[in-house]
Amino acid sequence: MEYTSALSRRTFLRRAAQAAGASLAAPLIIPASALGRDGHTAPSERITMGFIGVGGQGGGHLLGGAWTYIAGGYTAREDVQILGVCDIVRDRRLAATRRVNEHYASRLGAGSYRCCEAYNDLRSLLARDDIDAVLIATPIHWHGAMTVLAARAGKDIYCEKPTAITIREGRAMATAVKRYGRVFQAGTQQRSEYGGKFRTACSIVRSGMIGELKEVYAFRPGGTFSWQAGRAAPQPIPEGLDWDLFLGPAPWMPYDGVDHAHRFCGIGDINWGPHHYDFIQWVLDADRSGPVQVSLEGEVLRYRYASGVVVHACGAPEGGPGAVGGARFIGTKGWVAVDRDSIAADPPSLLRSVPDARAVGVYHSTSHSGNFLECVRTRQPTICDAETACRAATAVLLGGIALELKRPLTWDPEREQFPGDDEANRLLSTAFRAPWSV
Repeated sequence: MEYTSALSRRTFLRRAAQAAGASLAAPLIIPASALGRDGHTAPSERITMGFIGVGGQGGGHLLGGAWTYIAGGYTAREDVQILGVCDIVRDRRLAATRRVNEHYASRLGAGSYRCCEAYNDLRSLLARDDIDAVLIATPIHWHGAMTVLAARAGKDIYCEKPTAITIREGRAMATAVKRYGRVFQAGTQQRSEYGGKFRTACSIVRSGMIGELKEVYAFRPGGTFSWQAGRAAPQPIPEGLDWDLFLGPAPWMPYDGVDHAHRFCGIGDINWGPHHYDFIQWVLDADRSGPVQVSLEGEVLRYRYASGVVVHACGAPEGGPGAVGGARFIGTKGWVAVDRDSIAADPPSLLRSVPDARAVGVYHSTSHSGNFLECVRTRQPTICDAETACRAATAVLLGGIALELKRPLTWDPEREQFPGDDEANRLLSTAFRAPWSV
């Protein structure tokens, strides 16, 4: 069963007590966790959340699994209350909503309990004034429009990568987040997770331990999207799938069985590349700037930064760590390479005397979801805020444009355009299907 009425926090607390009372034999017993006692978070202090897209990654964030890093996902957190689940697949949203409500019923000791409601249309979820934050884990073409809508609705936002499919879209997202005073976290979780290996590499390079940084091997090309990517022969629309809402801002096209999250991934690597380039931008202290040139030399993209650093969009000749979301950084006194599986350095002693991240100006976070929630409370910038996400997405998309045009590009990271290059500037944005826009 689906519900669409707004639910205030006061109403939620009243229903919690009623649900528990209806399910337990007299005398009525409300557990301390429901009242905020014995060290538990009081319901009035919990961050209320809605989830938009609960397939692979969204379902993992909601209920536990890959990319969550906390057993049970956000649902299991005592400092969070899930009030809404939105998905364009009926069975998926109903199943997720049922599991959330069953979890809360179990935690309350109630036989049955309902606080989380199911939605087909994100606009209905965003209209609720009792939801503080949303997590967006939809197909890539929806991230920009949903982020802007959520910001306008006064919601804080955790958005999965890739955060934008065009450079102008990424800028519109950052502008909306700033204009409406929202907290934003991009789902490039390597800055926080994986035992701090990425933070360690960042601290080593930023502190000058490898000398002057000269080269970086990114292990992935940049990339861009294509509305034509992933198309197949038309098929009947399955019952329970809202195909029009799946397409959203994409051009109308018949259902063809390809409704997965990466459908519109086009040239290069717009899906996995964001992890590599977000990390590289972090290490280069370029979260507010970016490369100034991108060239295609043979089969390899090369990014050049104003500092003189060259980023090669390929694996390092020496091999080693870097292929799984990471990179290799080569300086005048040594190198360090890292990915999700391992970290290595030359000389090896670099790893035995790592400076404190904070001392060298490196943001310290040990939990990506935890960092987001803490910043929702404090209103401080997250480790992957909207401007950081915009710049990282830009780096990826610049490579995609160079691959599409098959020629060198000069980029102005301050004005965010290709100087005197009308052909390339036309690829900074794309038209969206009405009524969706950024």
